[in-house]
Amino acid sequence: MDSTWGIIAIIVIYLVGMVAVGIYFMKKNKSTGDYYLGGRKLGPIVTAMSAEASDMSSWLLMGLPGVAYLTGVADAAWTAIGLAVGTYFNWLIVAKRLRRYSVIAGNAITIPEFFSNRYRDKSNILVAVSAVFIVIFFIPYTASGFAACGKLFSTLFGVPYFTAMAVSAVIIVAYTVLGGFSAASTTDLIQSIVMTLALICVVLFGVSTIGGTGLMLEQAGELPGYLSLTSIYSDGGAAEYGAIKIASTFAWGLGYFGMPHILLRFMAIRNEEEIRLSRRIASVWVVISMGVAIFIGIMGYSLSKGGMIETLEGTDSEKLIIVIATLMSKSGILGILIAGLIMSGILACTMSTADSQLLAASSSISENLLKDVFHLRISEKGSLLAARTTVLLIAVLGVILAVDPNSSVFGIVSFAWAGFGAVFGPVMLLALFWKRSNRYGAIVSMLSGGIMIFIWKYMVRPMGGAWDIYELLPAFLVALFLNVAVSLATPAPEAKILEEFEQAAK
Repeated sequence: MDSTWGIIAIIVIYLVGMVAVGIYFMKKNKSTGDYYLGGRKLGPIVTAMSAEASDMSSWLLMGLPGVAYLTGVADAAWTAIGLAVGTYFNWLIVAKRLRRYSVIAGNAITIPEFFSNRYRDKSNILVAVSAVFIVIFFIPYTASGFAACGKLFSTLFGVPYFTAMAVSAVIIVAYTVLGGFSAASTTDLIQSIVMTLALICVVLFGVSTIGGTGLMLEQAGELPGYLSLTSIYSDGGAAEYGAIKIASTFAWGLGYFGMPHILLRFMAIRNEEEIRLSRRIASVWVVISMGVAIFIGIMGYSLSKGGMIETLEGTDSEKLIIVIATLMSKSGILGILIAGLIMSGILACTMSTADSQLLAASSSISENLLKDVFHLRISEKGSLLAARTTVLLIAVLGVILAVDPNSSVFGIVSFAWAGFGAVFGPVMLLALFWKRSNRYGAIVSMLSGGIMIFIWKYMVRPMGGAWDIYELLPAFLVALFLNVAVSLATPAPEAKILEEFEQAAK
C-alpha cells in the first residue's frame, strides 16, 4: 500500500467528519446567541477541551517542538511553564466570575459587548476599539493556522504551498460557517483527542527508534546548554538564558486573561458550578501535552544525529513532527495508519484554533461593529447571514496574509498572543475584580496596550540586551497602570454599575 495515499485517505476521512459535525449543528442555530455562544449549553468536558484545543493551535505540534529542537529546553520550557500557570489561574479566578457577570451585564454574547455592558458605555467607543483590535490580531493569528496547514500538505504530498494552504482554509471555513460555536466546540473536543493520540504515537515511535530515553538524553546532553533551564544552545555553544529572559518568556501566561476565543468558552458553559471540573481537566491536559511536545523536540535532535531524519534548520524545524510521521509511514500498514493519525493531529490543533478565531473575529464585526457601532437594523436571520459572510471575508484575508511559505508559525502566534494579552487582559481583570474601574480607564488601557505592543516589538526590542523582553510583559504592565490611573482620575462608576458588580461578586 502506497504510504502517501494511505495517509491521504485517513486525513480525508477525518476532514469529512469535521464538516459533518458542522452540518449537524447547522439546523440547531436559531439565533446569533446560538451561533456565537452555543446557547450557553456547553458541558464541562467540552468546555475544558475546546478551550485548550483552541488555545494550543499549530504551535503545540509544530512551533513548540521546533523551538526545543533548535535551542534546547530553556526557551520552550519557560514558555510552557508560563502558559501552564496562566491556564490554571485563568480558570481559577476568571472563568466563574465572567460566566456570571456576562449574564448579569445584559446577557452579553461577545467580549466587546460584555465590556460595553459592564461599563454602560453608550458611546460605543469600547465596542469599537475592542472589535477593531480583535480583527487586527485575529486575522494574522488565523493566517498562522492556514500557513501551518500549507506547510503540512506541501511537505507531505509535494503540492504547491498556496494550493495546500487554500484547500485547508476552505475545509476549516466550511464547518465553521455551517455550525458556528457549537460545531467549533464539538470539533475542538474531537481534535484535542486526536492531538493527544498524535503526541503519544510520535513519542513511542521516536524513543523505540532511537533505542531508549537514556540514549536520547545522553546525546542531547552533549550539546552545550541544550538541557539547561538557564542557557540555550546557540551557534555551537551555550548562550546565557538569564532572569530577564526567563521573566519575559514566563510572561506568556499573562496572555490568557485577554484571549477572546478562550474567554468565550467560560461564558458558554451551561453551569458555573461545573467550572471546577473543567479547570482540572484543562490544567492537566495542558501540562502533559506541552511537556510531551518539548520532549519531541529533544527527541528530534537524536533522530537527526543518528541519521534517521534530515537535519532541520530555521523555520524548517517546525516540520519536525511531519518528518517523523513520514519516517513512520515507511514501516508498514500500521505505520501508515499512525502517520495518518499524526498528520490529522497537526490539522486538528490548527483547525481547533482557526475556527474559534474566525468566530470571535466574525462576532466582533457582525454583532459589535455593524449593530452596535453603525446601528444597522438586522433581523435574526439576517444576523446569521452576516455572521457567516463575515467568517468568509476574514478567512480570505487570512489566506492572503499566509501566502508567504517562509513565515514562522511560532513568530506569528507569539505576536498575536501578546496583542490580545495586552489589549484585553488588564481590562478583563479590572472589570471583574475592581469596582472602581470605569470606561475611561478601559478605553485608555486597550489603546495603550495595543500601541505599546507595536512600539516595543518594532522599536524597543530590536535594541537588544536588557530591552530584549517579550512585548507582552511591558505592554501589559503599561496598560494595567494606565487603567488604574485614568479610572482614579475620572468620575466613579454610577450606582447601577456598582450594584451589578456586587451581584457578580457574590
